[in-house]
Amino acid sequence: MLTELSIKNFKAWRDTGKIRLAPLTVFFGSNSAGKTSLLQFLLMLRQTAESPDRHRVLHPGDDNTPVELGTIRDLVFEHDLANEVEFALAWKLPEPMVVRDPLTRETTVGDRLGFEAKIGFDTKGASQQIRRFQYSLRNGGTALNVTMTPLESNPSKYEVSADSYKLVRNTGRVWKLPAPIRFYAFPDEVGAYYQNAGFTSDLALELEKQLKRLQYLGPLRIYPRRSYVWSGEVPEHVGWRGERAIEAMLAAASRSIGPGYRKKTQPFQAVIARWLQQLGLLRSFEVRPIAAHRKEYEVVVQAAGTKESVNLPDVGFGVSQVLPVIVQCFYASPNTTLILEQPEIHLHPSVQTALADLFIEAIQSRETSDYRNVQLIIESHSEHFLRRLQRRVAEQTVGPEDVALYFCRAGENGAILEPLEVDIFGNIKNWPSDFFGDEMGELAARMEAAAKLETQQK
Repeated sequence: MLTELSIKNFKAWRDTGKIRLAPLTVFFGSNSAGKTSLLQFLLMLRQTAESPDRHRVLHPGDDNTPVELGTIRDLVFEHDLANEVEFALAWKLPEPMVVRDPLTRETTVGDRLGFEAKIGFDTKGASQQIRRFQYSLRNGGTALNVTMTPLESNPSKYEVSADSYKLVRNTGRVWKLPAPIRFYAFPDEVGAYYQNAGFTSDLALELEKQLKRLQYLGPLRIYPRRSYVWSGEVPEHVGWRGERAIEAMLAAASRSIGPGYRKKTQPFQAVIARWLQQLGLLRSFEVRPIAAHRKEYEVVVQAAGTKESVNLPDVGFGVSQVLPVIVQCFYASPNTTLILEQPEIHLHPSVQTALADLFIEAIQSRETSDYRNVQLIIESHSEHFLRRLQRRVAEQTVGPEDVALYFCRAGENGAILEPLEVDIFGNIKNWPSDFFGDEMGELAARMEAAAKLETQQK
């Protein structure tokens, strides 16, 4: 699970400062305030790690990636290539990492890993260069730091160093190191030139695993179909537009999910049906084969307030928009971080309100009695969602430490991120002005207009 993020000189952000990431993290703010850029940055790191080009430091994206950010100049703050992109990530490891020095037999164990990097560009934007990167394996207050930096005398060559760990060169291997792989990986020569640096590839592997655990669902989900084809595949996730939500449900048929500690589990499809009912959207929901021994399936539902069962496209559009959100929340593998953009889109305010309960259950859910450890990072415009979340904090359904709320706004020197201080009563102690518009101002203006109209009619 990601615990911290900071970014400098990326798109609208000169400097985000240190962002605490909780199991449920939500970014609010006006349009073009920089909220989406925070999510895009994480997705850019993942698609870079998955790129077949080992020499590309950052991959802005293309038609086959979750985000497409244009050119390098487009993603640098103020489009000024003199600005260096800097960032830092920290996360809890699912299992502690053990580093053993084969020369001294000393062992370092850590349950948290941090990574930071600085990336520079040439004036034409044609090339990118790692100016520095560092891994920090932590256990309590102690850390093993491993750093890679270019040589001052020859910036195309690099050196590696470590704190609290003495790297020993192989005899005769005096050559300088080449550039890192992508933005995060030590070149193969590190393991070849040093007697005890094999663990450096494990550090890069842990970062790749964490980025692989990022899953994304965009703001516009695909319209439902009357039939679906499933041949037994197990999709990684529901798709960037929710296009594989039904396949995911069928693949999860044997799974059972519980809403929390010592709470009864239900079959996967029953969990989805229950939430569609709790949101007030449907009375019943079933995915079933169209005929025996066929791979075509249909989704049959019964809308609230009706007695007839119909095909999914025959009910309101909001159902098709929220269904992938619900499925993804419970389909995600343990230790996954879900990135959701505007999950409330096309939903009635009452449904937006209940989304808070859905997300709380998702982060508290269990499977085969084990805590699933799923994290949600959400961009939202919904006041209704926020109000229910505040209420649940006050009711102690979820602790303030498990929730991180932020307000993004535009500033003269880049976007500004304000952490919202939520107390144990669910109150936001530093409520920003015009957070969801000027409610009191609108009320006063309406009363003034009503009074004026009443005077005119006398």
